[in-house]
Amino acid sequence: MKVVLLAFFLWGLSMQLYAQPAPHELEPGYYVVVAAYAHSRENYASRFTKDLQDKGLSAQYGFNAQKNLFFVYLSYHTDLRSSLIEMKKVREQGKFTDAWVRVVAGLIAHRPEPVTQQVMQLNSQTGSQPVVAPAPAPQPDPAEKKEEITVEQEEKIIQYPVMTLGNTEVFLSLFDATTNRVIDGEVQVIDTERNRLITKVKGNEYLMLPDPKTQSGMLTLIAEVFGYRKQQVEINYPLPLKDTIKPYIELMGTTLAVLFDMVRYRRGDRATLYNVYFFNDAAIMLPESKYELTQLLEMMKENPRYRIRLHGHTNGNYHGKILYLGPDKNFFSLTGARERIGSAKDLSYERAETIKEYLMTNGISGDRIEIKAWGGKRPLYDRHGVNARKNVRVEVEVLAD
Repeated sequence: MKVVLLAFFLWGLSMQLYAQPAPHELEPGYYVVVAAYAHSRENYASRFTKDLQDKGLSAQYGFNAQKNLFFVYLSYHTDLRSSLIEMKKVREQGKFTDAWVRVVAGLIAHRPEPVTQQVMQLNSQTGSQPVVAPAPAPQPDPAEKKEEITVEQEEKIIQYPVMTLGNTEVFLSLFDATTNRVIDGEVQVIDTERNRLITKVKGNEYLMLPDPKTQSGMLTLIAEVFGYRKQQVEINYPLPLKDTIKPYIELMGTTLAVLFDMVRYRRGDRATLYNVYFFNDAAIMLPESKYELTQLLEMMKENPRYRIRLHGHTNGNYHGKILYLGPDKNFFSLTGARERIGSAKDLSYERAETIKEYLMTNGISGDRIEIKAWGGKRPLYDRHGVNARKNVRVEVEVLAD
């Protein structure tokens, strides 16, 4: 008994020794960043920040769970334009030529003015030429000298005499100006001339767009994020500067910003929850469905006037065993599921009902949600073809906004 108690005491003591306070999470917005450190290297981020502060710079650092990194930054902004302009200034001073803007998605809190840090000091010899104060790299403790530090940096950006998309970084900004929200999502890059998908890229990141290698050189960019209407723009690969007269393309320093002004669904719009998946013959969702469900939940919470109808669809005319939610409502596990015999229409109804239950469990009133079960009556693809799985879906129709 004493051995057990001693082991339990030592375990509790070890938990206290290793327990670390939760790192400060960066709030949504735009940060001019000069360094990034692995999640296990907060001490390096703290030390580097202090070195910069000792040199007269108002540097700070914080943690970003999406990247699992600590970022050391010189300024915080509530809009893309000011952050990219500030980034250009920082790069031009010569010390932080790899400075970049890190975007943290989410609802940006309203502030009187963007918080802008001082990143330059006057050169005492010239009295006017601004230079960045020297910022030595943090010196690790002797015991840590052999440990590797993970640092995330961007390529140095050069302003070329002739700007093309082959030598110019592009920033695809997905933003909801109505709610002041930076939006997570992907952008499809389409070869306009051949009408084919080249690739998909993540929004709110720096990137180099691929060359379509066509006579026109035109690219079509499509931002399609659940909860928002699809936005489509075009940009010329060899001559992007001509496109800066368009309201959605701006040259900010050495960066071309493509602005997707995202707008929420309106009455009559209909969208498919393509990334909500179900276990076979079950009205219980797979765990990877959580991300898109969260987007639907945010949409419903953001606008209390929304009323929706969930349309359930299956593939074929199934009849047999159906697993559906038990009393404990395990939305993402078969544990505790109940079983009964039913048709394809029953299965499509139960799947839509599961999504309704999920929304209600998270604070959405049930009278804002209707259900329509179709079974396999409205397939999108051949029921026996390679895309048959896509017939299994739940669609969201906006009835009121």
